[in-house]
Amino acid sequence: MTITSKTVQDQWANLLSDQRLGSAKKAPSLNRTRSAFHQDYDRLVFSHSFHKLNQKTQVHPLTNQLGIHTRLTHSLEVSCIGRSLAMMAAEKLQHRLPSGLPIGVTPTDFGVVVQAACLAHDIGNPPFGHAGEFAIRDWFADPKRQAVLSQLSKAERLDLLAYEGNAQGFRLLTKNEHHPDAGGMRLTCATLGAFMKYPWLAIDSNQGYDSAEKPPRLNKFGSFQSESAQLTLLAEALNLPRSPDHGGFARHPLAYLLEAADDICYALIDLEDGVHLNMLSVPEVTKILFAIIGEAQTPISSQASIRQHLAMLRARAMMRLVESISDVFVEQINAILTGTLVGSLFDYCQGDVKNGILQAKHLAQSQIFNHPSKVRLELMANQCLTALLDAFLPLAWEPAMQMSFEKQRLGLLLAPHFSEHRRALGDDIYQNILNILDFITGMNDHEAYRLAQELQGNIAPVL
Repeated sequence: MTITSKTVQDQWANLLSDQRLGSAKKAPSLNRTRSAFHQDYDRLVFSHSFHKLNQKTQVHPLTNQLGIHTRLTHSLEVSCIGRSLAMMAAEKLQHRLPSGLPIGVTPTDFGVVVQAACLAHDIGNPPFGHAGEFAIRDWFADPKRQAVLSQLSKAERLDLLAYEGNAQGFRLLTKNEHHPDAGGMRLTCATLGAFMKYPWLAIDSNQGYDSAEKPPRLNKFGSFQSESAQLTLLAEALNLPRSPDHGGFARHPLAYLLEAADDICYALIDLEDGVHLNMLSVPEVTKILFAIIGEAQTPISSQASIRQHLAMLRARAMMRLVESISDVFVEQINAILTGTLVGSLFDYCQGDVKNGILQAKHLAQSQIFNHPSKVRLELMANQCLTALLDAFLPLAWEPAMQMSFEKQRLGLLLAPHFSEHRRALGDDIYQNILNILDFITGMNDHEAYRLAQELQGNIAPVL
């Protein structure tokens, strides 16, 4: 595809579509003081699912330490970095493109779209974060589930075996989080496009999958088969090209900025949390921060506490990263717009920036993610999720007339959830499974822990 100024402007006009997915109503003008993208942000902030992130794991499940990040505080910080990245990138694009941005579009619009998308980027995560995702995948990979999985299509099986919080988030935003009408939150196509780090199905990214020889790790994806129609409508509205790597779609350009904002926050903030939890030392963290800043290390000021010193260094490191990533976004814009960019924006940064982020991730992986206290909590989280899955998921395929007393009572616990979302268990096993997973993954860590303990008879329910 040949990129011209007119082509770029036409593409951005589609990519910044303020049409609401699932709504036939005409979207308000971009020129309004409170644009459709600002409304997206507000809808997310006031949504029930966003509030639940306050007690969902970022890295450390059920921590009692004040000030340690949850998914909610992490999402808020990512949204701030994402907004800065997008506005800075748009300003640079505006000056470097021959005819600038499309009429009526400003760098602020870029910022608000990415800010809203970042706010939602973890909204579909199950309790206990990635440990929860692994628990769900392992549950379905158990040989005992083969009889049930054999009744599903290959695409449906992959949705469960490669279960993704990203796909759960898209399902939640486009279907589960209801406004008065069906259609989920009805966010703008631009915000949903920026939200979709993986705009393809499990079967697109796992085409070589063979259930007889399961690969060690299935690839990520962004939409379940159940929302494939919504994904196609979104891609058509945004005019996303097909990916050259698989049968899915190429990313929305702003999704690269969301990914970068997420990487910046978890790479740096995880290190700060590691220091406060005594998993990392101050010298090894400050060494990495100075490397990213691009300066020689200096002693800690006697006027600042350890927390203040780390916060100041982290802020300077983030400024360097935002500047570097926005430059790369502009330099690689042709490949981004044609869907041919390989890897992430960090892969194209200066050597010291890229190495600094890699060092931060390696340090977190080796000394935080594998720390004995975190491992113990993750094992507990796995047991909790397994208990909930063991209890509720058989309801998806067992005939109601043959259910035991216990299964019937479990069905009553599901009833309020199904009533809220205007659905019930039926004859479609795949849909039943997803509906029950909606219930389980919608819990926060504390709700999941308590219900698992109650079902196992370890604690008495609160009446």
